[in-house]
Amino acid sequence: MKVAVLGAGAIGAYVGAALHRAGADVHLVARGPHLAAMRQHGARVLSPRGDFTARVRATGDPAEIGPVDFVFLGLKATSYAACGPLIAPLLHGTTAVVAAQNGIPWWYFHRHGGPHDGHRVESVDPGGAVSAVLAPERAVGCVVYAATELEGPGVVRHLEGTRFSIGEPDRTRSARCAAFSEAMVAGGLKCPVEPELRGDIWIKLLGNISFNPISALARATMGEMCRHGGTRRVIEIMMTETLAVASALGCEPDISVERRLAGAERVGDHRTSTLQDLERGKPLELDVLLAAVVELADITGVPVPTLRTVHAISDLLASRTAA
Repeated sequence: MKVAVLGAGAIGAYVGAALHRAGADVHLVARGPHLAAMRQHGARVLSPRGDFTARVRATGDPAEIGPVDFVFLGLKATSYAACGPLIAPLLHGTTAVVAAQNGIPWWYFHRHGGPHDGHRVESVDPGGAVSAVLAPERAVGCVVYAATELEGPGVVRHLEGTRFSIGEPDRTRSARCAAFSEAMVAGGLKCPVEPELRGDIWIKLLGNISFNPISALARATMGEMCRHGGTRRVIEIMMTETLAVASALGCEPDISVERRLAGAERVGDHRTSTLQDLERGKPLELDVLLAAVVELADITGVPVPTLRTVHAISDLLASRTAA
């Protein structure tokens, strides 16, 4: 199995290192000091489960790799529409793209069934720009439950979690999902194939849609938001509205707001990825988290006044950050 990791940051390098341990032919695509360090020393993983170094190939030019069986997409969703020149050299007729994306993916309604089958979510696929680069037929969904961070160039700190749930948009148990799952498991990770992956998407989104924008607006950690009574109530309402949208689309996530909040509270004083991006002056990945659900509320007729309010304010923040 030949795999390219496009966007080999903390999560991408962690997955690439695990697949390399499983015997896959892995190529990491990165840039800058991180790329230089991995070229010289390999990808080093520091983990409570044991440290290791993967002497994996790394490059800044995907053309050096050529077509692969799987592309693991570790880029931010904000970079998808512009990644055409990077991903094109990696594709052959049956290359699958495993997209480790938070929020509503561009392929969400691909082979969804029902009244919205084939609908394009403008917030995440504006004008079809993402679908033009990443054909939905290639997509294998992936919900990441692992937490990692780059401790330094070429060094990934694995904090917790090893689960990467994957699934086909059409809910089938495909041979390509089975093959990718087998390689991930052989590398020491959990990779269940979930026919109803959209349920996992909504479960993770419950936290991202609420904690991420609020953390940026309040400059607050997970623990601080949970402990502040008023903010906690706003987050509860946002989660409840989100579950109502999911239900209107025929998806009933197997989790309660109380359980989701309790899980977030256990994380403690962790800074969300959106807060970290804000502090680093990077674009805020809020369209796929918040704008998309507001758009889905529009097509289903579900009232989401609190989501709309937080979206309006955080969208202004995102536009100022991008300026």
